[in-house]
Amino acid sequence: MTKLILASQSPRRRALIGALGYPFEAISADVDESQATDPSPAVNVVETAWLKAVAIAERLRARPAYENAVIVAADTTVALEGRMLGKPSDAAEARHMLTALRSRKHEVHTGAVLLELATGREVRGVNTAVVSMRDYTDDEIEAYIASGDPFDKAGSYAIQHPDFQPVAHLDGCFTGVMGLSLCHLAQMMAQLGLPNRIDLTAVRSLHQAYPCALYDETSKQWV
Repeated sequence: MTKLILASQSPRRRALIGALGYPFEAISADVDESQATDPSPAVNVVETAWLKAVAIAERLRARPAYENAVIVAADTTVALEGRMLGKPSDAAEARHMLTALRSRKHEVHTGAVLLELATGREVRGVNTAVVSMRDYTDDEIEAYIASGDPFDKAGSYAIQHPDFQPVAHLDGCFTGVMGLSLCHLAQMMAQLGLPNRIDLTAVRSLHQAYPCALYDETSKQWV
């Protein structure tokens, strides 16, 4: 049976990928992301995901236990007026990002690469969501920074944070903003000819009641 290798130790991506219905293993890629140099945020995330996929493939290709493996690699960035906002290095940078995003729209791009280890076949793609932030207060920013949550998040925030709840409106896939669009990934897996094992109930629940046109479109193919 096909096994998925998640090229990440992100707890968010680990929680998401289980809904695809395949056994999986998470392995950190540990790549130099500065090697992805395209200035377009939507292209850059795909480049970075590809670097992660290749790094894992080079590590596992000669190991028989992984001969049926498909590597799943992803990268996410927040883009404000075309400028990429990565993970903040400190509280001051997190404060600056959250202040810049407040009451404004931005894009969240999640690039994904599927790489079939045995054949080298791959599928690349990007999922983009448009996010409108609410008018949170300076005190809310400070409390959120003090929680420690922003520091491993692109753009310094998590859409799913139960207390901060920074998002006023979302046009796109909630799981993509979390870091791995299951709806987009399902379409990519179909391109590789992988059997459908997706847990529709779990995928719907992971969207946390946010509407997702991509889910509505692709779920018709999953039934």
